[in-house]
Amino acid sequence: MDREAVRRLLADLAAGRIDVDTAVARLRSLPYEDLGFAKVDHHRAVRTGAAEAVYCPGKTPEQVVAILARLAHHHTNVIATRVGGDVATAVAAAGLPHAYHADARLVIVRPERGEGVGLIVVAAAGTADLPVAEEAALVAETLGNRVERVYDCGVAGLHRLLEHYDLLADANAIVAVAGMEGALPSVIGGLVDRPVIAVPTSVGYGASFGGIAALLAMLNSCAPGVSVVNIDNGYGAAHQASQINHLVAKIR
Repeated sequence: MDREAVRRLLADLAAGRIDVDTAVARLRSLPYEDLGFAKVDHHRAVRTGAAEAVYCPGKTPEQVVAILARLAHHHTNVIATRVGGDVATAVAAAGLPHAYHADARLVIVRPERGEGVGLIVVAAAGTADLPVAEEAALVAETLGNRVERVYDCGVAGLHRLLEHYDLLADANAIVAVAGMEGALPSVIGGLVDRPVIAVPTSVGYGASFGGIAALLAMLNSCAPGVSVVNIDNGYGAAHQASQINHLVAKIR
């Protein structure tokens, strides 16, 4: 139950469309709902503005479906991340209204897209980084942001990035996704006065150490205004960018 749902509930109660017992019954599950194997946090949308997401690895398809079903009872745009084919099949078999994005390994249950606010740019160094970049872009869109993508613009061909300078300069936040040596966020951070959320990916040859080389390079960036999330964490980067973008939209 998000803020708007709480407002509607209180309005229904004030208008006499529901009685007190019905309102109490709906509010009873607001903090969390105990499924035995999981405590579903329905209150998170009230606290943070976004419903709880489901991280799928380590959970059975049946557990994922049960959690999603309960979240979808109260929320739209419920996100499941790191979705494998078995989970996607189980969600479809359960009849939950959803969109499955295989490349980004995302499922959005009860998808409901409106016009996004502000501007977040998601930049990816190479085509191999697109699964993580698309996770970031789709999550940011699901959270109500306008998103523009700038892909395959790594530093091996810097002219491909400079072509999009005006777009980068207009963004309220930039998510920069890169593997290999992880140089893209530093370059962008040195070009524009916008917060850059750097996402190292596990893409690269042996000495990249599964993304550790890119992670360390990004953490040691000399460009100001660059923050770093964990390896392959497009979801976390999207949330940070969304919070920045929504704050700017409120100010304006």
